[in-house]
Amino acid sequence: MSAITPETFRAQIAALTQQLQGRPLDTGLDAWLNAEHGPASSSYAALKTSCEAGVAAGWLCNREGGGLRYGRIFKPADDLHGFSVDVVDMSDVAGPHHMHPNGEIDLVMPLDAAATFDGRPAGWLVCPPGSAHRPTVQGGRALVLYLLPQGQIQFT
Repeated sequence: MSAITPETFRAQIAALTQQLQGRPLDTGLDAWLNAEHGPASSSYAALKTSCEAGVAAGWLCNREGGGLRYGRIFKPADDLHGFSVDVVDMSDVAGPHHMHPNGEIDLVMPLDAAATFDGRPAGWLVCPPGSAHRPTVQGGRALVLYLLPQGQIQFT
């Protein structure tokens, strides 16, 4: 397998966001993502492998603060169908409270088997527009990929 680079990761994300384009961020999308791209799928495995490789290589989660390693790897762009892409490395910690004006799509990738994100195990979590939370990982370490429509997030 060839080396995973930010460019190959971007192409993976673009292929995914193309399928999300124009869909409402709701429980229907949550169910669809978990059925089509859930933990048993090759697309989930490929995204997790890329995220782990990016963290190990230092081009993902290249900032640190508040017990988190994080970083926005891509700003919203046409090839990403208007989504920004962030990845956070969390271990038994709650992040800063924030609101999602346009919603948020999270891919939960436990590195420790028991790790959950906001109570959810491996897989997808879709937060609708206007929702808010204090993102929390319990039970160990997890990587969480965030897709934000138009990159919109408001820390509260």
